[in-house]
Amino acid sequence: MKYKLTKNKKTIKEITLYQIEALKDFSDIKKGDLGGWIEKESNLSQQGDCWVSCRARVYGRAMVFGNARVSGDAWVYGRARVYGDAWVYGRAMVFGNARVSGNVRVSGDAWVYGRAEVTGDARVSGNARVSGDAWVYGRAMVFGNAIIN
Repeated sequence: MKYKLTKNKKTIKEITLYQIEALKDFSDIKKGDLGGWIEKESNLSQQGDCWVSCRARVYGRAMVFGNARVSGDAWVYGRARVYGDAWVYGRAMVFGNARVSGNVRVSGDAWVYGRAEVTGDARVSGNARVSGDAWVYGRAMVFGNAIIN
């Protein structure tokens, strides 16, 4: 086991989230480091170097795995998946059935939702929205107030 749920908790939308604590050193995380907030262990894999930090929240049936990171004030929820070496940070949100994978960065106030997929080395930032059945891949950059659906 690489982390545990602590007794520190907060309630969001009638859902109880628990702060996580690292049980061992891995990547740049040290044993005893407090992380972000998850609803249950199925939200964050015990394998790989994935981590939720700062004030970030992961809940519902959402999953973070591989070497993915969720940090800052980011939210991942619903049935969303964040994996590979992806990083979701700032006030970004990934929700619904969205998939974020590869070396993707979702940042700022960006949203990826619906059944959208963002993969490869793509970047989604600013106030950008990627939704519906959209597929953003390769080295694509979606930023500013862009809307792709």
